[in-house]
Amino acid sequence: MMKENFSTKPIVVGIDIRDLKIAKTGTKTYLEEICKEFKKGKPGFEFYFFDSLLPIYNGKNKALKLLEHLRFFFWKQAILPFLSVINHCDIVFCTDFFVPYININFKTIPVFHDAFFWEYPEHYNKYWLKIFHHLGVKAAQKSPYVIAPTVYAKNRIAHFSTLDADKIVVISEAPKTLSQNKVLSTGTINLKTEKFFLHIGTFEKRKNLSCLVEALHSLHCQGYTNYSLVLCGQFSPKNDMDGSTEILNAIQKYNLADYVIMPGYVSDNDLSWFYSNADLYLFPSLNEGFGLPILEAFQHFLPVIVANNTCLPEVGANAVLTFDPYDVDDLVSKIKSIILNPDL
Repeated sequence: MMKENFSTKPIVVGIDIRDLKIAKTGTKTYLEEICKEFKKGKPGFEFYFFDSLLPIYNGKNKALKLLEHLRFFFWKQAILPFLSVINHCDIVFCTDFFVPYININFKTIPVFHDAFFWEYPEHYNKYWLKIFHHLGVKAAQKSPYVIAPTVYAKNRIAHFSTLDADKIVVISEAPKTLSQNKVLSTGTINLKTEKFFLHIGTFEKRKNLSCLVEALHSLHCQGYTNYSLVLCGQFSPKNDMDGSTEILNAIQKYNLADYVIMPGYVSDNDLSWFYSNADLYLFPSLNEGFGLPILEAFQHFLPVIVANNTCLPEVGANAVLTFDPYDVDDLVSKIKSIILNPDL
């Protein structure tokens, strides 16, 4: 009988892609781009993509939400380990914080995108928080590595958690693969002006989007009335996180309904059009774990101005201008500097 040549045996990696059914923002982009690359194949590796066959409930009914949470943990702690064992996985990779607590003949690698569970506990159900701290973090402690997208995120996670900082590995996220699209699939949008500033992302309070409306008002008062603001994204499904009221109030206060366009969720093709046709990308967020739109804007050679906090200066490095997100005048000053010096 011939002996097996173990040196040629590929490393088998199981990837949990169930999150693609519910993720809508940067975490979805992150997982989608990873899957695209892994599906191309890598020498010495074999990949399996594990997904639930059942749809996921996203409504607001408390009983059904509780049932969905139970299903999530059954998936993570029973079905996913089972699939990993029968497919002889060496590594199980999960991009949504949670990995199986019990691992049989495989190692786990979770991705912690940020420290929001610790920084904004009021935004999460108290039972969900307990499960995260007592199961999610405990399971991550057993992993040989935990991936974080930035040095800032790593430091915050290490500060709040009991995870060993030496095992938290920083690996930058990749932007969405976008084609250069010259036409909107939806036809046209009702832009009052040819020039516009752009922001992509959910309308959460931490995004600080009312700041952009105030900045637009200030610019109009100074004679820059040939600019509009496009906010692509959706309201947050969690009322205590949603910042749409502040945005709408600012629009009404400054009478900018004709100059602030909110097209909602946009397709990848339309996203490319917005990036390609905008004059500036503005990122006023108060807290981020990474900030993928910065890299997406770079892909389209779009100038970027970011808040001078958290990970944003780290991601943008010397290719962005920064401003104090609590100081609208500072933002206006930086916008004007690019308008007046387009080669800056």
